[in-house]
Amino acid sequence: MTKKANHYDVIIIGAGSIGTPTALFLAKNGHKVLVLESVPSVGQGSNKRAIGGIRATHSDPAKIRLSLRSIEIFSTWKETYGDEIEWEEGGYAFVAYRQREEKILKDLLVTQKSFGLDIDWYDQEAFLKIVPDLNPDGLIGGTFSPHDGSASPLLATHAFYIHAQQAGADFHFSEAVTSMVVSNGKVTQVITDKDTYSADIVINAAGPWAAEIGKLTGLDLPVRPDSHEAAITEAVAPFLKPMVVDIRPTEDSSTYYFYQHLTGQIIFCITPSPSIWGFDSRETSSFLPLVARRMLEIMPRLANIRVRRTWRGLYPMTPDGFPIIGWAQEPSNLLLAVGMCGQGFMLGPGVGELLTRMVEQRLEPEDSEVLSIVSPNRKFIGQEALK
Repeated sequence: MTKKANHYDVIIIGAGSIGTPTALFLAKNGHKVLVLESVPSVGQGSNKRAIGGIRATHSDPAKIRLSLRSIEIFSTWKETYGDEIEWEEGGYAFVAYRQREEKILKDLLVTQKSFGLDIDWYDQEAFLKIVPDLNPDGLIGGTFSPHDGSASPLLATHAFYIHAQQAGADFHFSEAVTSMVVSNGKVTQVITDKDTYSADIVINAAGPWAAEIGKLTGLDLPVRPDSHEAAITEAVAPFLKPMVVDIRPTEDSSTYYFYQHLTGQIIFCITPSPSIWGFDSRETSSFLPLVARRMLEIMPRLANIRVRRTWRGLYPMTPDGFPIIGWAQEPSNLLLAVGMCGQGFMLGPGVGELLTRMVEQRLEPEDSEVLSIVSPNRKFIGQEALK
């Protein structure tokens, strides 16, 4: 029998990019919240491996709306809460060196502008004024969204954690969920390697491990971890403001992106092709030779910069590249916030507020469209264009 002291309004599984801001917003609204995390501290799963980009420049209204709200929260965090999270509004610059990418980016502008994004297409001459060090050979132009930016995943998630604690949320670290009891269509007990708990609502925010948690209630969640590598260079004098994104597919990679952090380092990441499925987070010897070719092709000025560190993280991918957010059909008190496809950090605050509204049954008019796109019950057809 679960002790009454171990009963919570909401139990969140995962103290990362989604679970931590969700705990903050729920606790601020007076809910008794418990966050269960198998690792020793907040943000030590995939969150700490993110490179920090935050954009509303997506291809669908769900992620656009969620990210616009996230940007509002990140950009005003310091003045609202007082914490330094290294927010910087540098913008995102999507480059086009071929007609294929030019068409994709121009076609996306229709949706992006219809949802209020400040974004435009710039031809080569105008685009080189935004990013002067781009290789001009073959450059057609690109889109630029000035209000996107970046922040520190570790500092931001730690700030969410501190304020969630201050609002009354409990965090239990180094405590893994081992099983869940489902009775009469609801989760009645969450069992860990240390204790047993109950809650009115359970939220699965377990990132790459979401499918493993789903199995504990009999769910087969279509979330698979995909390995991506990233790196950081030595610090150099400021010369680059936006995140530069190249979406050209090549034989061994697809999207490549990089930016200069406000402390001077260049941080970069690449999407391997084909995908590397599984939980292996060991860096590889093939990453730097692969990424160097693309880096120098886009920006030759970076030829002599020294790389200080590489690492590898896990993207929890869905079949169509869109997150899964919504109530499970059964157990009916299980709320899913999984499959963020490597964009959990930028989506986190917006998703956290949405989950809070779902718990409190006070959805806003725009939420219905968002939830229809990210529904757990959708058909998972098509592909997100800027995943």
